[in-house]
Amino acid sequence: MTNIAASARIHPTAIVEEGAVIGENVTIGPFCQVGPRVVLGDDVELVSHAVVTGRTDIGRGCRIFPMAVIGGVSQSLHEAGEESSLSVGEHCTMREGVTMNTGTVGGGGKTVVGSHCLFLANCHVAHDCQLGSGIIMSNNVMLAGHVHVGDRAILGGGCAVHQFTRIGRHAFIGGLSAVNYDVIPFGMLNGNPGVLGGLNVVGMTRAGIERATIHTVRRAYKDIFENEGNVRTRAAEVRETYADCPEALLVIDFITAESDRAISSPFRRKA
Repeated sequence: MTNIAASARIHPTAIVEEGAVIGENVTIGPFCQVGPRVVLGDDVELVSHAVVTGRTDIGRGCRIFPMAVIGGVSQSLHEAGEESSLSVGEHCTMREGVTMNTGTVGGGGKTVVGSHCLFLANCHVAHDCQLGSGIIMSNNVMLAGHVHVGDRAILGGGCAVHQFTRIGRHAFIGGLSAVNYDVIPFGMLNGNPGVLGGLNVVGMTRAGIERATIHTVRRAYKDIFENEGNVRTRAAEVRETYADCPEALLVIDFITAESDRAISSPFRRKA
């Protein structure tokens, strides 16, 4: 049974299928379609010509613009119609043509997007991606399946991220970059293939990180990437040196964690 709050405003040309749950003060504009297993939280707005389908939850205050398709079935070659879902947090904006797919059984069955994220026109979030909060993806950003993106990362227009890649918190990816390997928290990556170009000092400053802490993280970066040997080994070796700096430990723990991908480095080769 469809559950539509009395305060919801639904244009007569929109289609809300039986079973959908529509919260308070939701606006569903002209020619939108809402599937039977969709939950739209309070104050959600579908501007017009938007499709929300699949087993999809959209959090309070999200805005979805024309031609976006949110909750579509995965594009995985192994897709066989298994049960899967998409969850989007609060106050996210999905501009024109954005696509987000549900998960796959092989990847955990769930695609997750945090809160206060901005997805500009024609971005794609593939199956089983796990996104934090405060993320900005500029126009035409493409995330392959199983990608993890940390809080407040910024991805420039047209960049492409390889499947199973991790992008750390506060990382900055330049426009048109090819992200083939994991990008450390606070890292800046540019180019095709992507090369690590140092730390996102501007982003760290805007996040309120003190200058002394930024200098400490910079020293850790140099110790890890500017000396001989394996990056993961060097990160483990300097861990005690930076035990009193949570931001540096965030970088070190990211590097030493298990991953399907290598770590992006300042050189045009994998680390």
